[in-house]
Order: sequence, then C-alpha cells, then structure tokens
Amino acid sequence: MMENQKVRPASVIGPLGAPMALADLPSSDTKRWVARRKAEVVAAVHGGLLTIGEACDRYQLTLEEFASWQRHSDRSGLQGLRATRIQYYRDQYAREQKF
Repeated sequence: MMENQKVRPASVIGPLGAPMALADLPSSDTKRWVARRKAEVVAAVHGGLLTIGEACDRYQLTLEEFASWQRHSDRSGLQGLRATRIQYYRDQYAREQKF
C-alpha cells in the first residue's frame, strides 16, 4: 500500500513558463545566484519537484535564505529576486502595507 507516500511530478512549470525537470535545475555547486536560478529553485519547491529541506541541502542554503527568495518571488516576481533591486522592492512593499 502507498500510504503517506507522495508521488513527485516529473516536471513543473518553471519561472519562464517552460517545463522544468530535476536535470534542468541549477547545479548543486552554483556560487553565482542570478534571479532566474533563484526563481527556478523556488518554482521546483512550489511545484513539488523538491522539498524545502532538499533544496536547502542541495544548494547549501539556510531556511531563512530560501524563505526570503520565496517571499521576494511572491511579492515582486522574477524582478524581486535581483540582488541590485532588493532594497527598492522592499521599500515599495513597505509603502504599500502602510495604506
């Protein structure tokens, strides 16, 4: 019997709208995290391709770091994951919350 077992999808929809499988994810030794790669990892977790724990282990991320990627992606999309614009989007979100 398959109680308490989840079947993982073979692929999920990536941040650019194309199907994405485990083989399409960034390498586990990635050092330079551009917005697209961050979004791919967030999409893989959101779609069930990886668990949060697996993603953090695979990419040596802290839970807080992954959670910030997810939060920025949810709030501002791919642009919110850009390192050069984090402060801009953070300030914009704070202004929106005041009203």
